[in-house]
Amino acid sequence: MTLNRVPQRNSLSEALMAGLADELSLIETDADVRAVVIAANGPVFSAGHDLKEMTVHRADADRGRAYYQRVMSQCSAMMQAIVRLPKPVIARVQGTATAAGCQLVASCDLAVAADTVSFATPGVNIGLFCSTPMVALSRNVGRKHAMEMLLTGEMIDALRAVEIGLINKAVPPEELDVAVTHFAETIVSKSALTVSIGKEAFYTQLEKGLSDAYVYASEVMVMNMLARDAEEGISSFIEKRDPKWEDR
Repeated sequence: MTLNRVPQRNSLSEALMAGLADELSLIETDADVRAVVIAANGPVFSAGHDLKEMTVHRADADRGRAYYQRVMSQCSAMMQAIVRLPKPVIARVQGTATAAGCQLVASCDLAVAADTVSFATPGVNIGLFCSTPMVALSRNVGRKHAMEMLLTGEMIDALRAVEIGLINKAVPPEELDVAVTHFAETIVSKSALTVSIGKEAFYTQLEKGLSDAYVYASEVMVMNMLARDAEEGISSFIEKRDPKWEDR
């Protein structure tokens, strides 16, 4: 999926978020899609929310309260749809990602960026703390690193983004597609059932205490062990042959 509001710096308008959400809904049940790449055209990956679209609603009778509530709920639902999608989602970051654009990168399962790009949660600079981007950011990087980005609003380069865990790799721009394709093709070669089980389990156990996480993960492991693909995968390993996945 490619963001294509280049003149608007791929800002997340209502229409763009609705389009992303609709595509994710279709992909969820499409067995032919085994991995998703979110990319963008132009020099900016995404500048976050469409502030011009939002500012218009200052003139509403409630100063925009109802509209802002709806937009923030829409954005939060779309970001969660990425996390809940049973297929892995890879961010292909060719340009700057700020505010909700940075949130979009952080919400993806994997992220590869050109080593020329930068990231920021700069809301504090305009009096609007990046509270919703903070949710995804703080689940990717350490607390001190997240607070540094949120409190200063300063840009970090791609190499720093790798260091703190916001993205997986930073590569020269001409190598971006190769790096993204490597991740996608590697994932696609696995059992789709196993990948979907693992993705759901990963995010679910993160929200639990240590003991509860182990109980939950053990239950998932047992369920996974009983799947046909686990039986096939283990047999192929023992027999030193390639597995034949059936995704069941």
